[in-house]
Amino acid sequence: MDDPDGYFGEAVARTYDDAAGAEFDPVVIARTADVLADLVEGGSALEFAVGTGRVAVPLAERGVTVRGIDLSRAMVARLQAKSPAVEATIGDFTTTRVEGEFGLVYLVFNTIMNVTTQDAQVECFANAAAHLRPGGRFLVEVMIPELRKLPAGQTVVPFTVTPGHWGFDSYEVATQRMASNYVTLHEDGRGDFASVPFRYLWPAEMDLMARMAGLRPEHRWDSWERTPFTNESGKIIATWVKP
Repeated sequence: MDDPDGYFGEAVARTYDDAAGAEFDPVVIARTADVLADLVEGGSALEFAVGTGRVAVPLAERGVTVRGIDLSRAMVARLQAKSPAVEATIGDFTTTRVEGEFGLVYLVFNTIMNVTTQDAQVECFANAAAHLRPGGRFLVEVMIPELRKLPAGQTVVPFTVTPGHWGFDSYEVATQRMASNYVTLHEDGRGDFASVPFRYLWPAEMDLMARMAGLRPEHRWDSWERTPFTNESGKIIATWVKP
């Protein structure tokens, strides 16, 4: 990508908060902020990939001091227009450091998969651990790869099929790489295509990354209602604690 904001430049930032989906439902956002406020236990919080403040702003409204790191200046500009209370640092959250120790570092909405190498994902866990006070937690929310939907020889799982829009995930199982692909058809016959790369990872793999960073496993849920993570869960919300 030539854009210094990566895949989250001005065109995405302009409409990001208008997106559909459960993650943008005010009820879900409120529940997410409630859980995070509970986990921080009176301390301050640091959000990796803070973006427009979808989660950080309601968390700050609950009396938590929140800071953020994000690569996209366009997204952070929206955050700062919403709430000057959330201080954001421009940078790569796998390596960028901010001052202070935090009771909670969190990374939500599959964003760990935007880190597209295993080495950089390991660095992300190490960076989170470096920001935590003793007893502090690192939380990750991420989807479980939908490989069980792939028959032998198939590499694509559709997630949106409408007359004007197609969306599908493509998987490369040997490397744990995937991409979310979007095709938009216009009334004049033109079409647009966009593709965003990811690297998916597994709960056990994250546990090992956490262990390498000196963290120990704690909670494993599959929703912000804190329902237990099971074989049928479509995502995991996991926390690890710094001794």
